[in-house]
Amino acid sequence: MTVSAATSRRGFLAGSAVLAGALVVPLHRALSAAPTQLSANGYLAVLPDGAVSLALPKTEMGQGIMTALTMLVAEELGLAPSAVKVSIPEADKARFAPIDTGTGGSTSIRELWKPLRQAAANARAALVDAAARAWKVMPDGLTLADGAVVNPASGKRLPFSALVADAAAHVPTDATPKPAAAWRVIGKDTKRLDSADKVRGKALFGIDVTLPGMKVATLAQSPVFGGKLASHNAAAAKAVPGVADVIALDDCLFVTADSLWTAKKGLEAAAPTWNEGANAGVSQAQVVAALDAAVAKPGVTAKTQGDLAAARAGAAKTVEAVYHQPFLAHATMEPGNCTAHVTPQGAQVWTGTQVPSDARAAAARVLGLAEDKVRLHNFLMGGGFGRRLETDMVERTVSLAAKVPYPVKLVWTREEDIQHDVVRPAYADRISASLDKGGKVLAWEHRIAGSSVMARLLGEKFNGVDDDAVDGALAPLYAAQAQLVTFRQSESPMPTGWWRGVGGLRNTFVIESFADELALAAGQDPLAWRLAQITDPRARAVLQKAATEAGWGKALPKGEGLGLAVLHIWDTCLAAVAHVKVGADKQIAVPQVTVAVDCGPAVNPLGVKAQIEGGVTFALSAALYGGVTLDKGRIAQSNYHDVRPLRMNEAPRVITHVMPTDNAPGGMGEPPAAVIAPAVANAIFAATGKRIRQVPLQAGFEAV
Repeated sequence: MTVSAATSRRGFLAGSAVLAGALVVPLHRALSAAPTQLSANGYLAVLPDGAVSLALPKTEMGQGIMTALTMLVAEELGLAPSAVKVSIPEADKARFAPIDTGTGGSTSIRELWKPLRQAAANARAALVDAAARAWKVMPDGLTLADGAVVNPASGKRLPFSALVADAAAHVPTDATPKPAAAWRVIGKDTKRLDSADKVRGKALFGIDVTLPGMKVATLAQSPVFGGKLASHNAAAAKAVPGVADVIALDDCLFVTADSLWTAKKGLEAAAPTWNEGANAGVSQAQVVAALDAAVAKPGVTAKTQGDLAAARAGAAKTVEAVYHQPFLAHATMEPGNCTAHVTPQGAQVWTGTQVPSDARAAAARVLGLAEDKVRLHNFLMGGGFGRRLETDMVERTVSLAAKVPYPVKLVWTREEDIQHDVVRPAYADRISASLDKGGKVLAWEHRIAGSSVMARLLGEKFNGVDDDAVDGALAPLYAAQAQLVTFRQSESPMPTGWWRGVGGLRNTFVIESFADELALAAGQDPLAWRLAQITDPRARAVLQKAATEAGWGKALPKGEGLGLAVLHIWDTCLAAVAHVKVGADKQIAVPQVTVAVDCGPAVNPLGVKAQIEGGVTFALSAALYGGVTLDKGRIAQSNYHDVRPLRMNEAPRVITHVMPTDNAPGGMGEPPAAVIAPAVANAIFAATGKRIRQVPLQAGFEAV
């Protein structure tokens, strides 16, 4: 498989004359366009030379989606996945509608499972029918293998190249994709098809873009959120050899130069100062106090069921707890970057974004242009985790590019990237449950307070309940006779956004930690209590599998413990058991995590395992050490020394069991990251008897 970023729509669709004679199947036919009208949709094409080309509306950011989606096409066309050429097309919302061009929310497989297999099945049927006409036989029994249609009865073969012209004129819309029993590619371990180029440095990320005459820029933004630029020394910056321009906006300063290092030196010489504004006195303590005040009373009702007071009145005991979770930075390996060139004719943008259509629209808005005057070329991303669902990188770059005559690549320093991140919100949760004598849940109340990402996105349409913040809280696995879930918005100067499954992830920490507290209150083993409460058969199955494989109930040395967590969110059921060791120095180590997952058909089981290993490691860094804090209106942390990832020697052994299932495909980007914090917190309690209700767990444990 070759992965490329298309340089332009014209170049991608018309620059190669062979496309005019290709067998082209749109990924969606809602527009009822003729198959060769490629501007209507993303498409799958069999080219006149027999090669297979796939233009995808989703983008690779390390999650392996290019490999998995390619496997769906390869399955139907009888190819090795490596034989399919994949391109990251230019941003164009209309071209892909109604397929969402955003990559996030664990949606890529869920959204494309049907349309991509359908498109490939239609192509397969067209090729088979063309071969049947050529041989004057019935199409039944003809198969595809290695770029050809094969007649097993006669041994004859016709390559795709000999069939494309006829097949293109007879493309069905309703061919039946292969049944599971006939799969030869789907469900088989397949190595990442983009790994070799990444290891050898051949893969192109947004930060790799180079254009003739291009300058490189960096920027300084007001360290205090809401602050403004007060002064700078442009002459000193321009005195640095290689510096081209110094551009000032209200709240930031750009320096362009021949190289990033020179731009950084020029920015240092410019020595910007800031009018810090009203937020300069805001501290993390104030944020937490506001959250505690907000969660002390119910907010706007997200779900209500039954009579909560009556259910509590008949209970044997009631348990209540308050949990805190911090702001979290994304700290992607590839820092913020974008390249743009603005001319009188329009603008071109080169970047790696999770939302190419939104980024294109944002660039057009900033520049005051019609969207068709902006071309956005999307690239691979060196990590996203929700950070590149935001368009601020593109907006900053085009605002700079509009003021200079040359193409310019804007690169954030690591410090600028972290201190001007759009972080995951900080939250406080007050949760209570009433139990009968046998430990069964009768009443359940969950109050959630935090910044609302949806309020920012919806504006006046926001109804007071952040649907994402309550994701995973509305239908917990522990059903009650009466339930109340509320949300109260509590904002701070900190800009907030998505972070690898915001609501479902943070609610899993609260609910699964609290489930252990309820088991303790009921005098029951945490696994036994869960199994007595949970009726969801998929959740029960993964929970039992993970516990069995981890050796739940086995005796462990002093200072060691097992903790578990389970979820059913994003159409996936996943359970994890964490093995924790706590040393005499109070340092927490997690040597092993055992995971069982039911994500529907695992297109690439090896890819699922990689997602779990990556998600566990990523989220364990945040669970143990994560969090950024406000100090005098600014983010106090700045780089990997204080936004601390796990070291290699700290990473756990992750043992994954992918369970066979007939369920619909589920997401895999977020579920592994959601279970780790509660599983580790519960294991810490098993090892030490200390209940930690705040993240990061290491700091929380030391404070108990």
